[in-house]
Parts: sequence; C-alpha cells; structure tokens
Amino acid sequence: MVTFKAEIERFAEMGEKSGWTYVFISQAIANEIKADCKKSFRVKGHLDQVEIEGVSLVPMGGGDFIMALNATLRKKLKKDLGAVVALELEEDKDFKIEMPEDLQLCLIDEPHLLKNFLKQPKSHQNWYINWLNSAKTEPTRTKRIVKIVSAMDKGWDFGTMMRDGRPSDRTS
Repeated sequence: MVTFKAEIERFAEMGEKSGWTYVFISQAIANEIKADCKKSFRVKGHLDQVEIEGVSLVPMGGGDFIMALNATLRKKLKKDLGAVVALELEEDKDFKIEMPEDLQLCLIDEPHLLKNFLKQPKSHQNWYINWLNSAKTEPTRTKRIVKIVSAMDKGWDFGTMMRDGRPSDRTS
C-alpha cells in the first residue's frame, strides 16, 4: 500500500477532460503502485477515510497519472478544489466488470456485434457497461442497449457513440 497526500485540482481547458476534478499522481508514486506502467490501471484503497476500489488512474504523459474524483466521491470526502486528501493506494488486481446479461443477449444475436464489443479496449468496454448500469429506469436502460448495439454495428468506440447526434461545436 502506497501512502501520500495530494491536492484536489480541476482542469480548466483540457479537451475531453475539461472540468474534471482530480488528484495528480507523479510517475514516482505510480511506479510504486504498479512498476513501469504507462497505461490506465485500477487501484483500491482509501482517500482519507473513504474506501475505494476499481478506480482508474489515467496516464497524462511522461509517466504521470491522474485519478478523477467524481461528484459522488467528492461528496463522500466532503472536499473540493484545493483541499488536501490522504491517499493509501495499491493496484486493484481483482477488479472486473461483468457484462450484463441483457446486453450480452443483444450482442450475441449477430456475431460481429459481440466481436466488435470485445475488440474495444477494456476501458471502453467498462465505460459502455458502467453507462448502461447507471440507467435509473428500464426505458432508459433499453434505449442505452439499443445505442450500444448500434455503435457496435458501426464499430464505434465509446466516445464516438456518445458524440453521435450531438450538434457540432464548429461553425461553418
């Protein structure tokens, strides 16, 4: 278990990460948690007294990482921008997200759908599953399954699917 303190920060303008609240994890600390890793990996442990598991460390280049702190986690911490948190982290080797049965049943109808889902990076598979599982009503869950199946039919990653149908930010 690696123990350290970090200040809660927020990206102003950082592409897709704009507005994210996070803690910075230096290359040296990341190497203590998982040696020589340059891609996202999951951790478990504590932020102050709040237990966490399956939380991603996202690479920022040069070996440094960030850990995004969503609103739910910030509420549990009772802390926001500028506050210092005590972290105790280790790699979460047991973390696994299971594919929901209803999604699997829809994807196995056509072999290419499941194939396209499984060739997605593990992080994208997890984003799809977490997004589906966060639906609060059955109609919303059904709409999300339809959208995922359509995305797999087109071979889209998670970001492309989420941007589909949104108005473009560009003016012509």
